[in-house]
Amino acid sequence: MEHPQVRETDPAVADALAGEVRRQQDTLAMIASENHVSEAVLEAQGSALTNKYAEGYPGERYYAGCEHADEVEQLAVERAKELWGADHVNVQPHSGTQANMAVYLAVLDPGDRILSLELEHGGHLSHGHPANFTGQLFDVEQYRVDPETGYIDYEALAARAESFDPDIVVSGFSAYPREVEWDRIQAAADAVDAYHLSDIAHITGLVAAGVHDSPVGVADFVTGSTHKTIRAGRGGIVMCDEEYADDVDAAVFPGGQGGPLMHNVAGKAVGFEEALRPEFEAYARQVVDNAEALAASFADNGFEVVSGGTDTHLVLVDLRESHPDVSGGDAEDALADAGIVLNANTVPGETRSPFDPSGIRAGTPALTTRGFDEAAHREVGDLIHRVVDNVDDDSVIAEVRERVDELTDEHPLYD
Repeated sequence: MEHPQVRETDPAVADALAGEVRRQQDTLAMIASENHVSEAVLEAQGSALTNKYAEGYPGERYYAGCEHADEVEQLAVERAKELWGADHVNVQPHSGTQANMAVYLAVLDPGDRILSLELEHGGHLSHGHPANFTGQLFDVEQYRVDPETGYIDYEALAARAESFDPDIVVSGFSAYPREVEWDRIQAAADAVDAYHLSDIAHITGLVAAGVHDSPVGVADFVTGSTHKTIRAGRGGIVMCDEEYADDVDAAVFPGGQGGPLMHNVAGKAVGFEEALRPEFEAYARQVVDNAEALAASFADNGFEVVSGGTDTHLVLVDLRESHPDVSGGDAEDALADAGIVLNANTVPGETRSPFDPSGIRAGTPALTTRGFDEAAHREVGDLIHRVVDNVDDDSVIAEVRERVDELTDEHPLYD
């Protein structure tokens, strides 16, 4: 993949872009929030729409010359409605976090109460962490997973809601490997007259394909990212019933951001079109099958898999029992040297620093995009275990790197 115009204008950036393409080609991308979009999505995101300001919404822009921007945004909206069955969709948020911000701005006032899943138990910064704007603007309490099972304790969640009396309950996750029972969280929110925001950032594609239950039609608001399991242009999305449409749209613009990134909206439109094709359902099912195979490989190798497995695209491993002297950061660094890119992650009951936690998180969307099947993921699980067993052995890491090179050659990314 060449960038001839960039190279002519700015060789330093061209070198970095070429290096990134090589890095992606030559490594196994297993960060659960990453994927590889199609060349069609890349082309749309690199289009001339990057030049166009389109503040407002289709048919109601603040600038002239938006007729084609309107066409693209409307296509993205209509395709999203078809994919997720939503009444109203806003495709302008720049990220999943800004999608969440839009919902908070639409229905909350500063100081209102948020009940959400704790970060070290699988939640997300934008659900109320004190380092994030949500923790700074709102009064936040958090629920947890059951430390014994690794599953959300729905009865404890309901009890926490009863005692805390939140204005909004947030469901969804960044490192929770099990299917979420949206209706039970909705019932807990209803019992205290709270809104329910379901953040499906990680599983937008799984929900669209029907391989994970959908919160659309259950929760008051559904937000997500559009570049993870859905494999569309980078950004966020908000879905809701028509009764909240005006408030959500006003919270996105002008409440939370200015002009939309129309080139990214174009990437969303193209990715949504790809997701409407029958082969996308097969892809999403393969993502989950591959994650189950990866989890089984980890368990067979003696890793403690949080919750005992996975229903989604990610697997969370707690290293404390099997490798008490290896932190998640140690594992991440050694695996990166071997060409396997995943991330250190907190685990329920975390006893280390969040900057060097006790676990690792591995996802299957990107490898599935490259054509890796269950057998390949079981082998990758074996390779990961071999490295974690030998984080200080350069010869072992080099041997694993050789096998990674063979695997990436067998499954090329971009021709």
